Amino acid sequence: MSFFSIPFIIIGLFILISSFFIVKQQTAAIIERFGRFTSIRQSGLQMKIPLVDRVAGRLSLKIQQLDVIIETKTLDDVFVRLKVSVQYKVIKEKVYDAFYKLDYPHDQITSYVFDVVRAEVPKMKLDDVFVRKDDIAIAVKTELNDAMIEYGYDIIKTLVTDIDPDAQVKEAMNRINASEREKIAAQFEGDAQRILIVEKAKAEAESKRLQGQGIADQRREIARGLEESVEVLNRVGINSQEASALIVVTQHYDTLQSLGEETNSNLILLPNAPQAGSNMLNDMVASFAASNQIGEAMKEAKKNPPKK
Repeated sequence: MSFFSIPFIIIGLFILISSFFIVKQQTAAIIERFGRFTSIRQSGLQMKIPLVDRVAGRLSLKIQQLDVIIETKTLDDVFVRLKVSVQYKVIKEKVYDAFYKLDYPHDQITSYVFDVVRAEVPKMKLDDVFVRKDDIAIAVKTELNDAMIEYGYDIIKTLVTDIDPDAQVKEAMNRINASEREKIAAQFEGDAQRILIVEKAKAEAESKRLQGQGIADQRREIARGLEESVEVLNRVGINSQEASALIVVTQHYDTLQSLGEETNSNLILLPNAPQAGSNMLNDMVASFAASNQIGEAMKEAKKNPPKK
């Protein structure tokens, strides 16, 4: 092999190597011959005529995503920014259309998204934009599918991923939300206080009822005891008036005794002279006698009314 044959060998190797090329998975390669479309090659090791055929371009067949941010105005004159995410892919059977009919698919998709969003959002109030964001996404997908299918693109899904109103509007919405929550909290607190007051009143009423019942029972037992005491005294010749007076004086001294047993008591009982018990007994007997006389006089007056 001569020295002059080496360049030819190198050129031959270069031509042989350039005859083969690799197409990655989920990718399509477009082959042109002298500037004219020849074929579409799928994934794997492929062969072309060197110096005649060339790989004009490659298109990914994977699902791709394009995020579009649009600023527009709602029906109630609020400026809002929406972020629309468009998921799309090249249709495998329409690689030719996707490559040759459209140079900048991103720009085309963005234009349609702008057109649809700015046609739909101005028909809605701000609150409706949040509630009906899925309707906006469906409208975008429908419009894009009708337009992009011609160019070999399939719109998989569209999503309204962000709704950002004007800063002042957001502050106002936050204040309204905070006020509503404070109002609800105040209502709950008021209900809780009302329940506490009602339950406290019920408890006090029940306490008073039980207290009154206890006092009534106590008085009933005292009266029963007094009645039994009077019956015992009557058996030994003491009449009812004297017995009542004796019982009262006895209770008087019992009360003084119980007060004397309390070492920390500051109560002073007036009058508290030694003859207080005797005076009380005499006064009670005299009052009973006077009341009997008055009662007898009233009975006599009823029997013998004065003549006119």
